[in-house]
Amino acid sequence: GDAAEEDVGAELTRPLDKGEVLKNLNKFYKRKEIQRLGSENGLDARLFHQAFISFRKYIMESSSVSADLHIILNDICCGAGHVDDLFPFFLRHAKQIFPMLDCMDDLRKISDLRLPPNWYPDARAIQRKIIFHAGPTNSGKTYHAIQRFLSAKSGIYCGPLKLLAHEIFQKSNDNVPCDLVTGEERVYANEDARQAPHIACTIEMCSTNTPYEVAVIDEIQMIRDPSRGWAWTRALLGLCAEEIHICGEAAAIDLVTELMYTTGEEVEVRNYKRLTPLTVLDYALESLDNLRPGDCIVCFSKNDIYSISRQIEARGLECAVIYGSLPPGTKLEQAKKFNDPDDPCKILVATDAIGMGLNLCIKRIIFNSIVKPTVNEKGEKEIDSITTSQALQIAGRAGRYSSSFKQGEVTTMHRDDLVQLKEILSEPVRPVKAAGLHPTPEQIEMFAYHLPDATLSNLIDIFVSLSQVDGLYFVCNIDDFKFLADMIQHIPLNLRSRYVFCTAPLNRKEPFVCTTLLKFARQFSRNEPLTFDWLCRHTKWPLPAPKNIKELVHLEAVHDVFDLYLWLSYRFMDMFPDAVLVRDIQKKLDDIIQVGVCNITKLIRASQSAAAPGTAEVLSEDFPLSRTKRDTRVVSDHRGAKSPSHGRGSLANRLLREGLLTQEMLRQLESEWQDQHRNGRYGLGSKRDDQNKPCPNSV
Repeated sequence: GDAAEEDVGAELTRPLDKGEVLKNLNKFYKRKEIQRLGSENGLDARLFHQAFISFRKYIMESSSVSADLHIILNDICCGAGHVDDLFPFFLRHAKQIFPMLDCMDDLRKISDLRLPPNWYPDARAIQRKIIFHAGPTNSGKTYHAIQRFLSAKSGIYCGPLKLLAHEIFQKSNDNVPCDLVTGEERVYANEDARQAPHIACTIEMCSTNTPYEVAVIDEIQMIRDPSRGWAWTRALLGLCAEEIHICGEAAAIDLVTELMYTTGEEVEVRNYKRLTPLTVLDYALESLDNLRPGDCIVCFSKNDIYSISRQIEARGLECAVIYGSLPPGTKLEQAKKFNDPDDPCKILVATDAIGMGLNLCIKRIIFNSIVKPTVNEKGEKEIDSITTSQALQIAGRAGRYSSSFKQGEVTTMHRDDLVQLKEILSEPVRPVKAAGLHPTPEQIEMFAYHLPDATLSNLIDIFVSLSQVDGLYFVCNIDDFKFLADMIQHIPLNLRSRYVFCTAPLNRKEPFVCTTLLKFARQFSRNEPLTFDWLCRHTKWPLPAPKNIKELVHLEAVHDVFDLYLWLSYRFMDMFPDAVLVRDIQKKLDDIIQVGVCNITKLIRASQSAAAPGTAEVLSEDFPLSRTKRDTRVVSDHRGAKSPSHGRGSLANRLLREGLLTQEMLRQLESEWQDQHRNGRYGLGSKRDDQNKPCPNSV
């Protein structure tokens, strides 16, 4: 329209001085009154800035603007107008690039998250009895809640992990019929698939419509989790049960009490103390030669798991290995191997995955490091010391009441860490301040009605930016959701199906799993069922036992792909019809992975021997920045020269631990050191001394 006017504004006035226009536009942007007007019309600081950048670009780069805007700009530049006169034109432009501004009131009502209790009318229709079982690890709090669950006519157990739900499922069926419900699995106690009166489930799968006599919500402190906290909030506010038994840290008591105050329900608190003593030792392990039966070394990276397990077996000791990405069956087998008094395996090397869901006979917990990579509420990666809550959760696994060790011990691998660990354990656990929330599919569908051209990722962004929460709640991190939404945006799917695909539980750092989801969505959009044969071709099933670590990691990813298929099969049964067959091959794959984990040191050696000569083989890290300890391996060039060791206590190790050096920087320094050595910069004496040393490949 502007071009058609042939710059009528210029004919009526004069051509614009773009330099003067730019000065006045910047004055307009900085005026508090304009920012306030923008806020009143739905433009928060971020949207206001984006709208202004677009508005300024339109004016400065267009050969002609609308006649009325041209005249206003000319008047302002001549001193006959005020920059505030631009606001109607700015708002008109903002509405063109942000269509939601025309329906802002409706969108604000939809994204108003200030009264979550009102989302669950069935729960509000009854007066629930809330009992909080508070205590540390190994205090018997969950045991007492489960006893009430088993004695009830009907009940539901909600846990954070499949392993925990499976454990309660097995224990319950010794007394009462109990079904198992997880995202990927349904197991019925009754042969005719009738629903049993008791259910053990992962917390995301609990029903807020089914009435129960007793509900148990385990690990309530996870209500503050940046990614999954919404599931605990939903269970706490929405479960339709006469009695709600909450288990977890005392740090969550105040928040739960406040949340229940908003529902008109009182909280009865029952406090528990640890059943067995836990001692923080006055000395660090310092050497793997000091290991003894019942020890568990806790690491926060796979690299450390691989390195330490190899060093342990080099000393003639057997060790079990447990980390997060292992299938549940493999974790259970490794735990069984470690717990078996007749098995020669007496040492466990694990990540903090042992903090929940596994019964282990541990005498002493040894922290290999006390720094851990995490993701904050904004989705940003951070490396920091473990929290008091995390330290207590992990340390509390030592000397469990039901194990053969009636007293637990905790220490660190390195002397420098022990003082800090004692400080962490002596601090009070930080109170849980807020509960997580997540937009529901119904809310996103209402948004889509008002913004039919917006992508799902944009809808989520707009929802979060407009959402209003009170001080008791926060909106959970949606980065994983948005990542999947952007990945499948080009595939034609209806909104509800697209939303389901974006809530699939997968690790976006696993390319093979992400690629598979993309293929699932593409074939789903063509209305072509994802058959067992198709999945076997895609994963190249059957698969051989792994020959190195890379192949083991790939098998773990394939296991996750099978999990993804099963998860989708319960949401789109017609399109993912072969769940039974997939579950069968997943069990076989679990057995193959177990063989690989049992031979993990052989796989590590194979991986290292396959690495290019003269380079340090560094396995992929979950996070690019690592403060964790490295293996004491050295790097040799073709002359047998030895690069600086990265072993315990070295400068490189300390810099890694402090986060001042990355693995990539370390490799570059090694390369530069070798180049300098080859060029003779260290003198003949240095070179001769190095050549007299044994080749590191023989160490």
